[in-house]
Amino acid sequence: MRTALLQSSGRPGSTVENLKVLDEAAGRAAAAGAGLLVTAEMFLTGYAIGDDIGRLAEPAGGDHADAVAEIATGHGLAIAYGYPERSGDAVFNSAQLISADGTRLANYRKTHLFGCFERDHFTPGDQPVVQAEIDGLRVGLLICYDVEFPENVRAHALAGTDLLLVPTAQMHPFQFVAESMIPVRAFENQMYVAYVNRVGREGEFEFVGLSTLAGPDGVARTRAGRGEELALADVDPAFLAASREANPYLLDRRPGLYGSLA
Repeated sequence: MRTALLQSSGRPGSTVENLKVLDEAAGRAAAAGAGLLVTAEMFLTGYAIGDDIGRLAEPAGGDHADAVAEIATGHGLAIAYGYPERSGDAVFNSAQLISADGTRLANYRKTHLFGCFERDHFTPGDQPVVQAEIDGLRVGLLICYDVEFPENVRAHALAGTDLLLVPTAQMHPFQFVAESMIPVRAFENQMYVAYVNRVGREGEFEFVGLSTLAGPDGVARTRAGRGEELALADVDPAFLAASREANPYLLDRRPGLYGSLA
């Protein structure tokens, strides 16, 4: 499945403009043969927008989800996007996956909040593994800081995730995560990992780009630069199956020795 990574910060504070950016990118991705488009963390609203996070937050099935579903069906591809989700009095840093026919397939709430900014504005989620099926692939969701905890990605590996989508807002000086950690996560867990970042300065943060899709061999299939970009790469189920057979990390585990980790 060809996968498109939309490396963009959109227009922080304007969901209307961000939906336009998403629509245009979806058209380009579909024209290039992509079956899935993935955005950065908090793409629909912007990340460093302060109290506007609460004002712009919507339920998972709100108007913004309907608008994304229209874009997905209009261009015939699935879309995973980051947004602030309101549920009762709580606001979550969430990512939602919508199919090419407009069905809401999965919604994930970030479980590991990074820094005072996120802890001041969000409630942490409590469901570590969220998955859905797209074109025979088991697709999982994490968000940014979540992927830096090896336990999170291993939980996905044990649950059979083939392609892990990670909308992110990775900032300077932590670019080594995109450059080094993501390919290692893909290799040690025998899966594809799509890590999609924001770019440029936003409030107090400087986002570093470098979005990547890494394969189970630890090799980046595509890597974006530091600016706005639509990167594309293929996820190959046959290669994944062969790689898992050759690298039996999951089979060689000895869980009885790992009790102290919890």
